[in-house]
Formats: sequence, C-alpha cells, structure tokens
Amino acid sequence: MSNLPAKTHHVSFLRRHWKPAAITGAGGAAVVVWFDEVVMFGEEILALIFLPLLAGVIYLFDNFVFKSHLPRREDLNKPDRDRNNGK
Repeated sequence: MSNLPAKTHHVSFLRRHWKPAAITGAGGAAVVVWFDEVVMFGEEILALIFLPLLAGVIYLFDNFVFKSHLPRREDLNKPDRDRNNGK
C-alpha cells in the first residue's frame, strides 16, 4: 500500500455544465425568440381563419334577433288610411 493519496479527477463546473449554460444563455434566448415568433405567426393565421367564421355567427345572430324589425305581410296589405291614423 502506498501512502500517496488517490488522485481525484476534478472537472470544473463550467466544463461539466457547458451545454445547459449555453441553452439558458444566448442559445436559450434564441430558442425562446424563435418559439415566440412561431406562436405569433400561428396566432395571426388563426385570427385570419376565425375572423370570417365569427363574422358569419354575428350576421346570423343579427338576422335571428332583429328579424322583428321587418314589417309583417299583414301590415303591408292594410289600406293607407289605417296607416295614417284615419286621415
């Protein structure tokens, strides 16, 4: 047995963890910016798809709710004196 201490091979912290440091550093920022751009592009495409659909829903809602503002056929067939309060 030797009295010499066993050699321990210590690797620096940065050398062991350079990949996570690169990902969370500038590389991570680039990935986040890229992901943000992709999400915003998808959001714009979805807005363009859903805009005509929502306009159609609003148009149908307008027709169903406010259809009562149209004159009825019976009102159109009445004589003019009834429409002008008997004058």
